[in-house]
Amino acid sequence: MKRTGLLNAPLSHAIASLGHTQSLAIADAGLPVPAGPARIDLAVTAGLPSFLQILDAVAGEMMVERAVIAAEMATVNPALRAELAERLDRMAAAQGRPILLEEVPHETFKRLTAASVAVVRTGECSPYANILLHSGVTF
Repeated sequence: MKRTGLLNAPLSHAIASLGHTQSLAIADAGLPVPAGPARIDLAVTAGLPSFLQILDAVAGEMMVERAVIAAEMATVNPALRAELAERLDRMAAAQGRPILLEEVPHETFKRLTAASVAVVRTGECSPYANILLHSGVTF
């Protein structure tokens, strides 16, 4: 049995399988999951686990070069947007490299998830709690 880090085998495998620039989506409970990417459903009940809990867990395992969120988050869910900015700054500091943050319309975001290796569904039930994390390299 694995002692530390991600214990969820499909999530751990998805991150370990990422190549440079490939993406992993972390999604709220309502984001539609397209047919192409693997669906890793972690949702247990409304709010459990939260979007930020899963982001924190993934942050310890993944080198992130770029992140994409829906632009609507800034106006519809500004508290989450502010918290997300802080988390991305901490992630960048921990990995020793900046993370480019892009904001796109939500409809564009949904289309971009189709190119993800996997979509991780959380129990989050707040609007626009979704992010695409693009893999960087460790060298």
